[in-house]
Amino acid sequence: MVMDITVKKAESLKGEIEIPADKSITHRAFMFSALTKGKVKIANFSKGADCMSTLKIIQMLGCSVDYLNEKELFINAKNALKEPGSPLDCGNSGTTTRLMTGLLAGQNFNTELFGDESLSKRPMKRVISPLEMMGAKFDHSDYKLPVKIYGTNLKGIDYNSHLASAQVKSCLLLAGLNADGVTSFTEPYKSRNHTELMFEYMGADIKIEDNKVSVQKSQLQPVDITVAGDISSAAFFIAAALIVPGADILIKNVGINETRSGIIDVVKAMNGDIEILNERLISNEKVADIRVRYSKLNSTVIEGEIIPRLIDEIPVIAVMAALADGTTVIKDAGDLRNKEADRITAVRNELSKLGADIQEMPDGLIITGKKHLEGGSCVECYHDHRIAMSEYVAGLVCKSPITINEFQWVDISFPEFLKLMSSVCH
Repeated sequence: MVMDITVKKAESLKGEIEIPADKSITHRAFMFSALTKGKVKIANFSKGADCMSTLKIIQMLGCSVDYLNEKELFINAKNALKEPGSPLDCGNSGTTTRLMTGLLAGQNFNTELFGDESLSKRPMKRVISPLEMMGAKFDHSDYKLPVKIYGTNLKGIDYNSHLASAQVKSCLLLAGLNADGVTSFTEPYKSRNHTELMFEYMGADIKIEDNKVSVQKSQLQPVDITVAGDISSAAFFIAAALIVPGADILIKNVGINETRSGIIDVVKAMNGDIEILNERLISNEKVADIRVRYSKLNSTVIEGEIIPRLIDEIPVIAVMAALADGTTVIKDAGDLRNKEADRITAVRNELSKLGADIQEMPDGLIITGKKHLEGGSCVECYHDHRIAMSEYVAGLVCKSPITINEFQWVDISFPEFLKLMSSVCH
């Protein structure tokens, strides 16, 4: 159902919230549990549409799912995965598609993956080509969905990637669990490492050396998993608290994995008032509570090794930069053009409508901060959940209300967003 919403200027932002489970970790918890040949209890999983696409697929592959309550479920994978009776629907989820391609390539049956219109335009060559080097067999049209996967025997490879990519890395490591020999992936700098941490936690034969990860054929063990809160979801509340005068919020149970916490480093570089409290380890992932207060932000330069650590947060970082003192430069982020939308163009187009001074580069953005944003405009989200939520955050500080078209796309990752935001907006 199409849902257009209006966002008005917030008087203040105060309170305590707990954001939903991390989407990236939830995807992996569902998929890896399906490979255990056992029964796994998963607590605090994401209910976003993308993760539900993954859950439905593992059920079609022969796993049973039993809900204990709204926050806990069991995945029973005691029987080997089996050929599904129909093609597997990945919905809008690039993570589901790319990781499942690796998981399925070495099975003893054939499958087909398809997705919605947006997902069907996204590139698959980056995972298909290295998998073909391992011996995998596919049928596709110009490396786009739908993709037929012909299960076959795989052999390990030593793959050097020019791109730091958690999805490509995870895809090959999943294939490596079922391949002869050693499968290694080396990237120019470390992308998010949830796969490596969960492989260690579940007993895989894995070796990590700087930016190189290697895995050998091994059986994952059925251990219970509690999913950390999603820092990518927390990012919208972090940004909102920094730019709404008088704001002071506490965000509980946030995953602060060092390969994902780039936004915390950027906030500190921009003179943001942010505190990391109550640090702890849950299912091999670092978790903490985060307190954020309104701050007069400075500009910064965001480039190089930090980019993979905050790639999903760049749209909302752009909102922060639009109100910071000075000119912020974001570069080396060309992969933003391959997300649900071309996020570089989308951010430039829509924030400009609100009065931001923002220029587009091939691999990033140049944003000169202003004291306020005018608003009074109607903006598009391009079927992209992160663009929609970033626009909402911008709307909280616009002089005039804004309208965001098709805001329902937020349900892809964060169906609780409006409820939580209304609980702290005053």
